[in-house]
Amino acid sequence: MSNELGTEGVSSREPFSAKGPCFEIHEWRGSGPASLHLHHDDDEAWHVLEGELIFRYPDRTDTVGAGSTVFARSGTPHTYSALPGSRYLIILTPRLRKLIEALQSDRNPEHQREIYKRFNSELLE
Repeated sequence: MSNELGTEGVSSREPFSAKGPCFEIHEWRGSGPASLHLHHDDDEAWHVLEGELIFRYPDRTDTVGAGSTVFARSGTPHTYSALPGSRYLIILTPRLRKLIEALQSDRNPEHQREIYKRFNSELLE
């Protein structure tokens, strides 16, 4: 991991990523799934580095900016979207990382409910 700046003042470093047996932290851009979902046994958190994330729950929507941290306890229905240019850390379990990888490798909407179930999660919409 390098923090050096390129000649134009743009960071040339790779996004931060660390994995352990219990949780992982990854620097990401882009939005989560469009539909409300929940994880039955896995907590998840986000820390906004730049820009804004919009979190949607069944009863409200929250917009959070740089320096904010959001925690979704297991069993909490949620989804989120990132405004253009936003950068954040996502803190998740290895099972949730595998869920994301499975969803990204099979984008067929007809398979999504089954993929969520395989990873002890549930698609609600």
